[in-house]
Amino acid sequence: MAEDALPPWHEIVATLRQVSTATLTTVLLKKGLRNVWMRHARPIHPEVTRLVGRAFTLRFVPAREDLATPASWASPISTRAAIEAMPEGCIAVVDAAGIADAGIFGDILCARMARRGVAALVTDGPVRDLEGVLGTALPVWCRGAAAPPSVAGLTFVGWQEPVGCGGVAVFPDDVVVSDRDGAVLVPQALLPAVLAEAPEQERMEAWIMGEVDRGVPLPGLYPMNAETRTRYEAERGR
Repeated sequence: MAEDALPPWHEIVATLRQVSTATLTTVLLKKGLRNVWMRHARPIHPEVTRLVGRAFTLRFVPAREDLATPASWASPISTRAAIEAMPEGCIAVVDAAGIADAGIFGDILCARMARRGVAALVTDGPVRDLEGVLGTALPVWCRGAAAPPSVAGLTFVGWQEPVGCGGVAVFPDDVVVSDRDGAVLVPQALLPAVLAEAPEQERMEAWIMGEVDRGVPLPGLYPMNAETRTRYEAERGR
């Protein structure tokens, strides 16, 4: 599937919502990408739905006292301005610079993101006002909660530029898939291959699970040997 022959976006979302992040890491590993799972980005809601969206990136650096002040919240370069630039359906991916003791966003900012139709927030840092953030119903993958505001440890420097979130390089408009296992990056250039191969990986593993439930031993089943693959393909073709 050539990149210029990709299906419409809603079909891409429908396909990837049927593919777990675990499967995506396997498919991308086969393409040579080992570093696509964003560390420290864990869902804060007990029940989460798998989400798919284009990355809208935001970047913090460690705080510098002359820049990281409450007055900076009104700056043209601020998290507030970035939120107003977020398109509906995007996933906000926030590089928190490895700082774990300053909440990047609180309930008011998350409420505004939810109001604008942002699909989710993914960050390697914590949020604050956790009870309020949960009340906004914005799906959030993060490092947990921290009471201090962002300026206690971070300086916001920009949006829609390459960032490092959880040790993963994320570029604007890369595809992000998030579920109970965390958040995984799908590079734009590999999207055609992932769309072609990931659903088949899911079908194959579902068939293997059926075989395990029937009591079939793992050797030769997972991974498949030639005999098992022949049987799988025959049954799939029925």
